[in-house]
Amino acid sequence: MASVTITVTSGPVTTSLLPPARSATTLRNNCCSLLPLSPGLSYRRARRRNNVAASTKLVVRAARTESKGVSLGSRAPDFELEEPLTGNIWKLEDFESYPALLVMFICNHCPFVKHLKKDIVKLTDFYMKKGLGVVAISSNSVVTHPQDGPVFMAEDARNFNYPFPYLYDHSQNVARDYGAVCTPEFYLFKKDGRRPFELVYHGQFDDSRPSNNVGVNGRDLSMAIDCVLSGQPLPSNQKPSVGCSIKWHPEGNV
Repeated sequence: MASVTITVTSGPVTTSLLPPARSATTLRNNCCSLLPLSPGLSYRRARRRNNVAASTKLVVRAARTESKGVSLGSRAPDFELEEPLTGNIWKLEDFESYPALLVMFICNHCPFVKHLKKDIVKLTDFYMKKGLGVVAISSNSVVTHPQDGPVFMAEDARNFNYPFPYLYDHSQNVARDYGAVCTPEFYLFKKDGRRPFELVYHGQFDDSRPSNNVGVNGRDLSMAIDCVLSGQPLPSNQKPSVGCSIKWHPEGNV
């Protein structure tokens, strides 16, 4: 888990993770990034802190997580989840007719997901027209992150014109069944006749991250999809997806 040190001085609050224009930040529990507040509020808070001490250092634990722990060749776990936008219930068996299925664990607030969101829509729309089945699932707790709840999921799906169903995993059991630990996280399964879906790719979208200045191109995931749809083997040395940790329900809150 990464650490970042923030120094509050008599000037603006600064952080090495964000450009100067967005240096005013608030620290959110269990979040993988520093999210912006209004500059005025941040500066007022900084001035109040400066009345107590000339300089204060805060160490923040950033929950940056890599996908891991899922074996290639494993079967796709069943699910039965509601789509907040339509109220429809979707099951794994609804995708049985597709030659391949992409299961994505995403959410509304995660900066890693926001960084890729428009390109995820473009990529999935392109490959769905070529026969790929696609479904997105949010498993984040609404207890800790209400902005990731069903009402806001429906708004997100509508605003970004998601071509795939965006389902809510309230119990978080589906995330556990898949071994999902972060957002975004991508699972690509292939179908061979009547055989169950088999995992062939569990890796990143591409090398781009919110702060590494690498352009988004979807290269890793698109190459994997191309291989599956054309019947070609996929490499086993797959780079893990990187993102925010899934926000699990606090104990006793389900």
